[in-house]
Amino acid sequence: MVLRQERVTLKSGKVGLISDTHGLVRPQALAVLKGSELIIHAGDIGKPEVLVALASIAPVIAIKGNNDRGSWASELPDILAVQVNSVEVCVIHNVNELAKGTIEGELRAVISGHSHKPGMITREGILFVNPGSAGPRRFSLPVSVARLKIQEEEVQARILELKL
Repeated sequence: MVLRQERVTLKSGKVGLISDTHGLVRPQALAVLKGSELIIHAGDIGKPEVLVALASIAPVIAIKGNNDRGSWASELPDILAVQVNSVEVCVIHNVNELAKGTIEGELRAVISGHSHKPGMITREGILFVNPGSAGPRRFSLPVSVARLKIQEEEVQARILELKL
């Protein structure tokens, strides 16, 4: 697995989270993500045009999902350790593949995708967020994205179901 590390400084701390688009850019997702200073895509992008559309709103950082193949996807890391202001965030497509000790430092949030099921839980002081799928609907799961708000050391998130 390829791990990439980045550092990002944001003024407002507003981060848009999206995953599992599978090549579909919904206008509703773009509308909800407006106002983000940064967008994180947690994999299964589907095609590079998705990243281009998201970049029209804010800078995008993305990781490769299990369905992302081809030369465009080969440049994407499998895991991203990003420091947003002073907060350590890990982005991985399948949270079950996150091994203890993968990320050094004081991890505060883990962003994942893969299951298409939106959810948030805090374990051992770490906020785990899956924004769900913003792509084609899977089973009866909602179509959703999420917002992350980072202010100083505080990290908050909320899931936003898209109205289709």
